[in-house]
This record gives sequence, structure tokens and C-alpha cells, in this order.
Amino acid sequence: MERDVQFLEYVIKALVDHPEDVRINRTVDEMGVLITLDVNPEDMGKVIGRQGKTAEAIRILLRVVGMKNNARVNLKINEPEGRREEVRTKDVDQALEDLKL
Repeated sequence: MERDVQFLEYVIKALVDHPEDVRINRTVDEMGVLITLDVNPEDMGKVIGRQGKTAEAIRILLRVVGMKNNARVNLKINEPEGRREEVRTKDVDQALEDLKL
């Protein structure tokens, strides 16, 4: 296993509540190394962090690991299926009934 994948796996599994659901895929092309990360939907907030700060820090550290190995490393965090729920709107009658007016 490559060092960048080992590093990422160690960090992510330490962050999340469901380490068994962590999936990492590494591909290499002319642009460099692309690592894609899949985690349990419940753990997305921990991986992303407030305003994306945790994800940004992980990406920076991965670039440092890549520089040590003369590679350009990028991280893509895949959004789980069905993560975004549709917002249901109520009509006026339902809203008034909920307020019990």
C-alpha cells in the first residue's frame, strides 16, 4: 500500500465513528495521484469539518506526503447517495393547523 493511502486511512479511521465503512481508491495519471474517499453518511461532518477546515487540513497534509514522494496528490471526498434531502413546503392551511390558530 502506498504511503499516501496509509496516511489517509490512519487519519480518517481515527476521525470517524464507522471506520469499517471507509473506502479509499487511488488512481495515477499524467496529472498526478487522485485519491477518492468514501465514508459513512453519518461521518461526513467529521471528515469535512466546520466550513471545510478539516478536509482542507487533510488535503494539505496529503500534498506534503506526496511531495516527499515526488508526486502531486489530490483528494476527492465523495458525497454519499441521498445525502441531500428535498425540502418539503407546506401550504398555508397546513402551516396554520400546525400553529393551532
